[in-house]
Order: sequence, then structure tokens, then C-alpha cells
Amino acid sequence: MKILLLGKNGQVGWELQRSLAPLGELLALDRHSTDFCGDLSQPARLAQTVLAYRPDVVVNAAAHTAVDKAQSEPELARCLNATAPAALAHAAAEVGAWLVHYSTDYVFNGQGETPWQEGSATGPLSVYGQTKLEGEQAIAAACAKHLIFRTSWVYAARGANFAKTMLRLAAERERLSVIDDQHGAPTGADLIADVTAHAIRRVMHQAELAGIYHLVAAGETTWHAYASHVVAQARLIKPELALTVKDIAPVPTTSFPTPAQRPLNSRLRTHKLRQAFGLVLPPWQQGVDRMLAEVLG
Repeated sequence: MKILLLGKNGQVGWELQRSLAPLGELLALDRHSTDFCGDLSQPARLAQTVLAYRPDVVVNAAAHTAVDKAQSEPELARCLNATAPAALAHAAAEVGAWLVHYSTDYVFNGQGETPWQEGSATGPLSVYGQTKLEGEQAIAAACAKHLIFRTSWVYAARGANFAKTMLRLAAERERLSVIDDQHGAPTGADLIADVTAHAIRRVMHQAELAGIYHLVAAGETTWHAYASHVVAQARLIKPELALTVKDIAPVPTTSFPTPAQRPLNSRLRTHKLRQAFGLVLPPWQQGVDRMLAEVLG
């Protein structure tokens, strides 16, 4: 099997380099790659990469993910999140390849408390959400052999993440204020990558499994409860850690105005994914604790 991976150095892309390697020949690119184009800002050249390499699977882990910045640069966000995936989809269809792509709960309006299902009505609140939805639609229209994984609250041990930020602030301040009215499930890039590899193996023999799936860790929390868990767990893992924080105060989203509106309900129902691929998704705490052990070790 030949696999083309785009976005190799992002949080998910880095883990995909590990999880996809055993499946076959892996060509991993980013926007700085020279032999082949891996730059989503150049959709035509991306398509040429697919046509020249002729992979069995294209995995696109690249995107414009700066949610607030997207509000002020909608043309770039649309190019990276919609135009480029559309070009990949057309090229993948031409060579008979599968296209695996990642999307987000931001395609929904964030209202209510019920976990979103794959067929729930969409209603993006931001440029980021709108362009990610356009990318989904373009892929589904152009390439029948597609897997789109919607996920949320993604983190990894490598690079910056919410938990690391909380630990840094907990060492600097006695009091933190953290949002407590947004609900979701922190989801590790390693889990996303492992599920992706498992799904690719299955769809190569079961093309009827193509479609959109929700992929997040089990359970739900708020940013406030997430931060509280991180601080408590860090103290267990490393008692000598110098954390000065004494109080983590819950505050509403309105306390931290941002250019892009955040969804309050980021819950995603994963029943379809678990049933289709025979998977058990671990509780979010398990992945976070493992990441903290790695970061603090």
C-alpha cells in the first residue's frame, strides 16, 4: 500500500507518521517539502503530487486551524480548508485512491446539550467552521472513497497544548480563571492516529464504510474541570512540582471575548464509528494522564 500524508509535522500528522508506517510505503510531506508539493496554499500543485505519486490512500492532516485568525483572513482559510481538500478529492478520485480528512465540531452551532451526530444539522459560527464544512462537502461530492473524521479539543505531548499552558500558569499564579460553560472531550492526537490506521485497514476491504465519522475520546468535561484535573494529576505524578495555584475559578465564555465565537456544545456522539470499526474509545482522562506522564517525566 502507498500512503501520501500531508501535514506531517502537525499534532495529528506527527502521530500519523508513526501509526501509518506499518501499513506500507509512506510519503510524508509538509508545506516545506521540495521533491513533492505538500503545501495546501497551492491546490493545483497538490493535485499534481497525487497524480504523480499515485497513492492508494491520501491522508490530509493539514489545515488552517487558527480559529481567531481565520476571521481576518477568510480567503486563506477557505483555500486551505476547502479549495485544497477539493483538489485532493478530485485527484484521489482520478487515481482511485482513498482520501482521509479531518474536520471539527465547529461545523455545528454549539447549542444545546445533546452530543452531535454525523447527520445533525450543521450551522458554523465562524469562518473556520464554515470553511471546514465546505471542505467536507467538496470531498463528499468529488471522491466516493473518503473518510472524514470530525474531532475536537485535540492535544498532543509534542508542541503546545492547553494542559501545558495550565501547568505554566499554575506555577506562576495563585489564582486561575478558566471557562466552565463549554463542553467537550479532550482527544489525543495519538488516539486519532491509531483509529485512522485501523480504519484504513478496514476500508481497503469494505468500501461501504466510507463516510463521515465522529472521533473523540469517551466522556465529557469543561475547560475548567479539565484544568483542575491537569493540576491535580500533575501533583500526583510529580509531587515536587512547584505549583503555586490555590484556586481555579470557573468563569463563562463571555469573560474571554474572542474574534471567533466558540461553540458551547462540542460534544460528539461516536456510536457510528465504534459500531462500524469495532472500537472502544478510552475515557478522556486516560489519554490526558498519559500525556502528562510523558510531559512531566
